[in-house]
Amino acid sequence: MAEPGEQLPEEVLVLIFRHLPLRDRVAAARVCRAWAVAAACSVVWRDTTISCDCEREGTLLPYLTASLDHVHNLRLEFEPSREPSRRAATELLTALAGRTPGLRSLRLECRGEKPLFDAGRDILDAVHAVCRAACALRHLDLRRLPFTLDDALVLQAARGCPELRSLFLDNCTLVGSVRPDSVLQLLEACPRLRALGLHLASLSGTALQVLAAPDRAPFALLALRCACPEDARAPPLPEEAWAAVRRRHPGLAVELELEPALPAESVTRVLQPAVPVAALRLSLSGDTVGPVCFAARHYAATLRALEVRAAASAELDAALELLAARCAGLREVHCFCVVRPSVLHAFRTQCPRLRSYTLKLTREPHPWLPTPVA
Repeated sequence: MAEPGEQLPEEVLVLIFRHLPLRDRVAAARVCRAWAVAAACSVVWRDTTISCDCEREGTLLPYLTASLDHVHNLRLEFEPSREPSRRAATELLTALAGRTPGLRSLRLECRGEKPLFDAGRDILDAVHAVCRAACALRHLDLRRLPFTLDDALVLQAARGCPELRSLFLDNCTLVGSVRPDSVLQLLEACPRLRALGLHLASLSGTALQVLAAPDRAPFALLALRCACPEDARAPPLPEEAWAAVRRRHPGLAVELELEPALPAESVTRVLQPAVPVAALRLSLSGDTVGPVCFAARHYAATLRALEVRAAASAELDAALELLAARCAGLREVHCFCVVRPSVLHAFRTQCPRLRSYTLKLTREPHPWLPTPVA
């Protein structure tokens, strides 16, 4: 603390206040006039994280009213099963929709479980309102929303947010309701889009053709989640379409997440040699050894992260050792079953770029935390 008669420079206070949670910013603003001025500075609010579970009810909107115009990048956390938390999140999003001249990025994260049969209409209506108003929005991340996302939301984003650079809709839902036609309209309306997260059923060969167009802006990331019945029934995407996209965007990284709802025949349709898979997450109810071996044979040049949730077996250990030998560029590997020591040795010695791993030799209490590589 400064001695009596001394005062920290405003720029120093600003650097401190920008890292404080909302309730502490409120307290700091009440200390003195100089602190109040610093706490209201636009730099403090440019990158803001708000947890509707931690802030005292009633302090959220009143204190934010004067600062909403300064919020550029917002991460909003709430718990859908707690009415005060949910109401605070809805009110904040609604207020943002009315005052969003500077909003560039919005990320919503749900904590805990959502109530059964909860469609989340209040939250989704507020997101619709933000998309209508935030014409400068560049990043929208809805991966942590447990509600079904539909065509109306995608089309609203296409109409209201032409400057979008990234949109993530690959959330944990049991129903896929975004049709491929809506994704096509999104790609046409947002020509600068560089990253897109979808359920597999929402992607079509025509969309890949649009991405492969010569005048398309560089496209960097395509995250595909295969978790619902619609994904299991989705037709295979043409190999030649994937090859064309890869030629047009040589730096493209594809993230694949395969969940238990995907039967074995669907897995073989999804895993194609031409797809530049950079991250592969396997949580299948059936065979896992085959997909790991397939990745070792076809994704050696692109694979950077692997996550496996399966039962331990000698066959799986052998597949992991094969992958370690072929995928030298691997940065992360996380296997949530016990493996034999030779698996750990293979990744540590044959993957020089490995940064972290979860490879347990004996059963341990959960959660299993990754081990960083020095």
